[in-house]
Amino acid sequence: MLSIKELMGWIESSDVAMMISQSRGWFPALEMIHVTATTFVFGMITIVDLRLLGLIARGSAVSDLYRDVIPLTWGAFVVAATTGILLFLSQAVAYSVNIAFQMKFATLALIALNMLAFRRFVYPGIAQWDRDAPVPLPAKLAGVISLAGWITVVCCARWIAYLMI
Repeated sequence: MLSIKELMGWIESSDVAMMISQSRGWFPALEMIHVTATTFVFGMITIVDLRLLGLIARGSAVSDLYRDVIPLTWGAFVVAATTGILLFLSQAVAYSVNIAFQMKFATLALIALNMLAFRRFVYPGIAQWDRDAPVPLPAKLAGVISLAGWITVVCCARWIAYLMI
């Protein structure tokens, strides 16, 4: 049975990982796409979160905003995840032990749980508070958790390079 370090070494020695890590252009190109896609995700989610908090677009229906923004956000997330996986492959050993990288993924897991809870428990009752009624506390809480989570993800992502071994 392979240890985690051996598994990461095996991943890092794959043809795709070697191509990314040894070329002059692949890693920076993937990094640029990853950062751009993540910025898009963060920006779109921030708009939804700020609406949930009642700080912007109070006259607009949350459901309209959600319907318009979320599909685009998922598209950008797929791009960010794909490029992130490719970047990880190129330095799997170093990333796997990087505390900022680990914190980024722990926070992404929290964001995912928050999103699932919002969709399951809060969003089904949106007709009661969509436009004119005050946003209920659970929806505001989901917005705060999401916003704080994405800010943490961005901060952790920035710290990753400084904490590489």
